[in-house]
Amino acid sequence: MSEMDVDKQIRQIAEQALAASRQLAAYSTGQKNAALVRIAELLEAPQTQPLLMGANAKDLETGQSLGLSDAMLDRLRLTPERIQGMAEGARQVAALPDPVGKILETRKHQKGFSIEKVRVPIGVIGIIYESRPNVTIDCAVLCLKSGNATILRGGREAFHSNMALAQVIEKAFSETGLPLHAVQLIPTVDRNALNVLLKADDCIHCLIPRGGEGLIRFVAENARMPVIKHYKGVCNVYLDTEIDQKTAVSVTVNAKCQRPSVCNAAENLIVHQDLLQSVFPEVAKVLKNNGVELRVDERAAEALKSFGGNRYTMATEEDYHTEYVDKILSVKTVDSLDEAIQFVNTYGSGHSDAIITTNEAAAAKFQNEVDSATVYWNVSTRFTDGFEFGLGAEIGISTDRLHARGPMGLNELTTYKYLIKGHGEIK
Repeated sequence: MSEMDVDKQIRQIAEQALAASRQLAAYSTGQKNAALVRIAELLEAPQTQPLLMGANAKDLETGQSLGLSDAMLDRLRLTPERIQGMAEGARQVAALPDPVGKILETRKHQKGFSIEKVRVPIGVIGIIYESRPNVTIDCAVLCLKSGNATILRGGREAFHSNMALAQVIEKAFSETGLPLHAVQLIPTVDRNALNVLLKADDCIHCLIPRGGEGLIRFVAENARMPVIKHYKGVCNVYLDTEIDQKTAVSVTVNAKCQRPSVCNAAENLIVHQDLLQSVFPEVAKVLKNNGVELRVDERAAEALKSFGGNRYTMATEEDYHTEYVDKILSVKTVDSLDEAIQFVNTYGSGHSDAIITTNEAAAAKFQNEVDSATVYWNVSTRFTDGFEFGLGAEIGISTDRLHARGPMGLNELTTYKYLIKGHGEIK
């Protein structure tokens, strides 16, 4: 396809999305929910799973040929359980209250007319993402329920999976009478398609990039419309002085190992010096048994030597800034809670951070002073997720401060407008 043809194709998709977003304003909550339930039913249908798994097998083969890491292949892989999870997410979103039309505030003007502040859809939302095909369903169902039209731009490595999932959505919309252009997947991997999309601010009201830091920075630096983002997930777990060893081991291991390829997995372990000869060696031992490579500072290295020489390498300054998305964990020793908080605010990405302690005052200080979207006390960072927070499937996780922060659900996909009702009042 020529560059001119790509330009025309993306412009057409953007204009169709804008028209569909205006049509959606007339659809009831019941109509939107019927489409969401039908998406779930089609995902669970016996004939659907082989089609999805077959398409995903092509993508996995391509991913292997491109040299994707095991962690990235895991993000790409569809399994029966993950397909079922997408269906459950669609049903959960259908069961949630519809934010559209909710009155946020009401005022009475001294002249007699009323002023209502009401939730409305953003309009057209573009989602640009890599690897994870479940994003196709998650984003489509959340945008639909919140009354937004969606343009999906998946990565080259997941093209066949995304196309198959888009067909499921199209079939559900066709059967339930929703505008077919309310959700559109860009049907090309041509790189120029993204460049055209980033300039279509007359039709697209917001972009949400999901993927590697390079992609997200490219979108943020080149888009003409607002971008909601997080650049990377450098999440931290801090082991404080007063601590339950069993909790320290289980939470740290879960935060790093349960699924290391995702953005809410821990990348740095911060250890108070008082734990170097007690809790830390046990945590390190279990991490090692789970295949984790430790990159440690000098004090942590000395502690490990005295406890049998657990495998490790020396950490560099760059390591503490790195999102590994792999079974690698950097370790930093600190002398105080204040130093731990300073480390998190310096090296973390404002995503998800946890303190493990039995001291309530220390936990409160950490949660108040750590500048992140989600801050945990004795809980794994792996729970930073729209589904886990009861938001249904999530559109993404924002580390921005304006409009949305943390896991983004239905409310975060709306804006508001003012409705003024009167009786002929004039100024």
